Amino acid sequence: MIDKEKIWKRIRKRLDTEKTTIRAILLEFKWKLSFIFILILVESAIELLIPLFIGFAIDDALQGSYWGAVQLGILGTLIILIGGGRRFFDSRIYAKVYRRLGNETLLKIAENQSSVKTARLGMINEIVEFLENSFPALVSHSIAMIGVVIILASLNTQVFLTGLVATFFVFLIYFLTRKRTTHLNSAYNNEFEKQVNVIITNDKGLLASHLKNMMKWNIKLSDLEVFNFSISWLVLMGFLVLSIMLSVSAGNVAYGALFSLIIYVFQYIESVITLPVFYQNWLRLKEIKERLENL
Repeated sequence: MIDKEKIWKRIRKRLDTEKTTIRAILLEFKWKLSFIFILILVESAIELLIPLFIGFAIDDALQGSYWGAVQLGILGTLIILIGGGRRFFDSRIYAKVYRRLGNETLLKIAENQSSVKTARLGMINEIVEFLENSFPALVSHSIAMIGVVIILASLNTQVFLTGLVATFFVFLIYFLTRKRTTHLNSAYNNEFEKQVNVIITNDKGLLASHLKNMMKWNIKLSDLEVFNFSISWLVLMGFLVLSIMLSVSAGNVAYGALFSLIIYVFQYIESVITLPVFYQNWLRLKEIKERLENL
C-alpha cells in the first residue's frame, strides 16, 4: 500500500532543500528566450524606422518618385514576417514555462490549500502573460524612446530638451506612488487567495464580503492608475503643443521632414506614457514573485 503522506513529505523536504526560483526556471530556457529577445529587438528597430520612411515616401511622392513608398512597403512586410514568426515560437516556449512554474509552485503548497493553489496559478499566469505579451511591448517602447530621443536631438535641439523635461516629470509621478501601488497589490492578492475557500462555504455573507473587498482594492488600484495617467497625459500634451510651435518657429518647412518630426514626437509621447504602466506591472509582479518564492 502506497503511503501518500510519506511521499508528500519527501517531496516537500526535497523542495525545501532545493529551492527553485523563478529566475532559475527561466534560465532553463535561456537560449530559446534569448532568440525571442533578438527577434523582439529586430522587430522594434524596424518599427522605429517607419515614421522616417513615411517622411521619405512623402517627399519622393511630391517629386514624382515612388521608391520611398516601395521601401516603406518592404519594412511593413518585414515587421509582419518577423513578428508573426516570433509569436508562433514564443507562445509554445511560454506554455512550457507556465507548466514548469505551475508544477514547482503547486508541489510546495500543502494539499489542503486549494484556494491558495488556485490563486497562485492565476498569479503565475500573470507572470507568463507579462513575458509573452507585455515584455515585447516594453522592449519595443524602450527602443522607440531611446531611438526617438537620438533622432529628435538631431532634428531639433529645443524639442529634444523639452521632451527630456516632460519625461522627468512623468517618471517622477509614478516613482512617488510606487509604495502605494505595492501596498494595494499586496492587499488585493491577499484577498484573492481566500477566494476558493470562501466560495465552497456557500455562505452569502462571506461571499458578499469577499466580493466587496476584491472590488474595493481593484477600484483603489484603478483610481491610482487614472490619477497617474491623467497628470502624465497633461504634461505630455503640453510637450506636443510646444514641439509643434518650436518646429515651425525653427523654419522647418519641408513637409516630409516636419511630418516625420511630429510623428516622432507623438511616438515618443506614446512610449513615455506607456513605460510607467509597465513599471506598475513590474511592481505587481515583484510582489507576486516574492509571494511565490517565499512559501
